[in-house]
Amino acid sequence: MSPKQLEDMYDAVIVGAGAAGLSAALGLLRSPEIRQMKERGIDPKILVVSKLQPLRSHTGSAEGGIAASLGNIEADDWHWHYYDTVKGGDWLVDQDAARLLAEYAPETVINLERGGVAFSRTEDGHIAQRRFGGHTREFGGAPVKRAAYAADRIGHQILHALWQQCVAAGVAFAEEWYVTDLVLADDGAKAAGVVAFDTHKGTIHAVKARNVLFATGGAGRLFHTTSNSWDLTGDGMALALAAGLQLEDAEFVQFHPTGLAHTGILLSEAARAEGGVLRNADGEAFMERYAPGHADLAARDVVSRSIMAEVDAGRGVADPKDPDGRRDCVWLDMTGIDPDHMRAVLPQVVETIEKYADIDPSKDFVPIKPTAHYTMGGIPITVDGEVYRWNAGDGETGEATGERAVVDGLFAAGECSCVSVHGANRLGGNSLLDACLFGTRAGRTLAARVAAQPVGDPMAVDDPDVQEIDDAIAAAADAASAARENELKDLLTPRADAADDTDGTAAADDADDNPYRLMADLGQVMERAAAVRCDAEGLEAALRTVDGELAPRADALAAHDKTAAFNQEVTAIWEVRHLIGLARAVLAASDARHESRGSLKRNDFPERDDERFLAHSMTDASGHIAWQPVHIVDIPPKKREY
Repeated sequence: MSPKQLEDMYDAVIVGAGAAGLSAALGLLRSPEIRQMKERGIDPKILVVSKLQPLRSHTGSAEGGIAASLGNIEADDWHWHYYDTVKGGDWLVDQDAARLLAEYAPETVINLERGGVAFSRTEDGHIAQRRFGGHTREFGGAPVKRAAYAADRIGHQILHALWQQCVAAGVAFAEEWYVTDLVLADDGAKAAGVVAFDTHKGTIHAVKARNVLFATGGAGRLFHTTSNSWDLTGDGMALALAAGLQLEDAEFVQFHPTGLAHTGILLSEAARAEGGVLRNADGEAFMERYAPGHADLAARDVVSRSIMAEVDAGRGVADPKDPDGRRDCVWLDMTGIDPDHMRAVLPQVVETIEKYADIDPSKDFVPIKPTAHYTMGGIPITVDGEVYRWNAGDGETGEATGERAVVDGLFAAGECSCVSVHGANRLGGNSLLDACLFGTRAGRTLAARVAAQPVGDPMAVDDPDVQEIDDAIAAAADAASAARENELKDLLTPRADAADDTDGTAAADDADDNPYRLMADLGQVMERAAAVRCDAEGLEAALRTVDGELAPRADALAAHDKTAAFNQEVTAIWEVRHLIGLARAVLAASDARHESRGSLKRNDFPERDDERFLAHSMTDASGHIAWQPVHIVDIPPKKREY
């Protein structure tokens, strides 16, 4: 679906139509400011741009639950959830943001229910809840049932409910439009819209807007083994870097412990919450050794590292589909779960195992290994969703002084952003909560800006100040669109043979290269250098490979077909270039942090170092790192144990 016509100017453009983007759209449209604006006869001009049809957004793959201290099964308290979030993030969490996350989680879940999410139910009709790793009662005590769920398809339920509400509210969508540029005006201080490629028609458009919100999801496709779908190529983060912005905590990439062996497909944490047990080659339930009292439901980074420790100790197993292959997996034992109960509460997990591993989980062990799952870092935002630049002072690492310079009219939400509620490691169930809660908050903040100066205000038509701003926005967007149109022409131009190539092999190699091969090669490089554990030697080697081999290949890519419409190779070229830019940032930030914290395990710096690195890394496109202090409110750092 494409808009019937593009407006000359939008009040707001939202890029991304997953839980965060749709929540932002609804938060904006349901705000009192917009209601009052409509009562004055002014309709907001809003467009949601998505590279996918919204119901294919990756939110739909979330399985296990959304965290909230509802207390429907066991006594719970949002203060406990707040503490668990800070501890789970290894104290790299901004505690003002984490308080908001925990305190307003119940309200968020109840509003989702009222919006049509069909949660599983207790016998007395309340929203059902299950245990998830790292969620406890009484500030780190026994595990607690906090994750509200819908069998193992909670993301599917949330995505469909939000999309239906947006359709009912009359939200305009530009579906299967790929955003190629974030446009900033006023020397990068103000949002001016985006440039987008209509994949149906093969045309480039300047989408001019006074406000822009990015909700483009994560970047799991940086790695070969990932639970992320093919579309999670970090576009929003890469476009922010290209526009001169920074990424916060780019080094922290969460690996989910239970990816189905050598496919990366996620087997939800719910499988362990319902009684699944991790076992090594000796049949030992080894997690009790690593996390006494929490065992298989410790935080995800703890479980992933424990699995790799078992593999390194020679207690790994091979994938039954490749019995002579590497012993880099362990077993997930679900045979202790009642088969009927298993199929009732874990239908998607069971179907995945049966379809892709040809195993009956009620009778046989399932091979699993950690899979790249979630990017904790991203575009830096305030708790109201405003994107900012961190201007560092002259302090040392972890003690840096500085200030946040908000980019006027630019917002972000969801996995592409970093409000720092996840810190160095996200707790299960907190991602959907983050997307819905902070997406809604960003939408409400955006609504106040729109209502203060709406595009359709007839009283402002002849205002010279407003016209000057709109002219600057239009000029910046048109210039960016023209540059992208020229680049598209180059991508669609057939390669000329290399005249100085005597045997023809170089030209043939160039012609045969493609973005899919390059993406696979990048995934292997990142897997070797930065999956679960890393060290300086591996990170530096990966950076050399990215800069010396992969980036030049990406720059040389061109489409093999000259037709622009429905040419998926064109968007794939842009995607792999985005991934390469992100890989530089991830590797540079990982190399700069000389400690182990949360999901970042440095073999050469095995201990956490609060004195020097209790700080957020702020990385720009050149790989320069500045450091922003963590917001500590009332939970002082201490040793993280499970």
